[in-house]
Amino acid sequence: MVIEAVYVDPKNRRKKTSITNRQYYVVNNFNTVLDMQIQELGNRFNEVITNLLIYMSSLSPCLNFEAFDKLNLLKLAEMYSCDFNFDEKDKLIYELGNSIAKVKEDTRLDDLNVVSELAKNIVETRIHIDFPLVYRLIKLLLVLPVATTSIERSFSSMKHLKTHLRNRMGDGF
Repeated sequence: MVIEAVYVDPKNRRKKTSITNRQYYVVNNFNTVLDMQIQELGNRFNEVITNLLIYMSSLSPCLNFEAFDKLNLLKLAEMYSCDFNFDEKDKLIYELGNSIAKVKEDTRLDDLNVVSELAKNIVETRIHIDFPLVYRLIKLLLVLPVATTSIERSFSSMKHLKTHLRNRMGDGF
């Protein structure tokens, strides 16, 4: 049986408390900091970006495609309907299952950690010829972070161009 020490407030050492050190540091401080970080992440990443990250992680080759989820990858393809038409989405379902099975069988493709390595090795082993829709999805996954960051940076730099004076300008000026 472990007896926990009673927390002593450094500002008022004479005051007796029923709070233990563990409760003070874990419950009061640690959980408060975690809540603040979760709230900040929620403010920074909206629901669409969060879903996009979840969908992208579904094709991670880490641990022999442990996070592979066909439905999430189909949702990603639906988000980019300009890149995948209706017929291609149906074909993509079958290509995803077959291509991942083929990649898992190939010993040359063991120990992959990132999608860029997967893309490079799929081209080297010529698997991309048999599964062009999966390869297109992989290329989309490689381009998305760069494209999203570029758009966010352009909106961030908009505040430098759009000043308070320009917002007030009208026909009178």
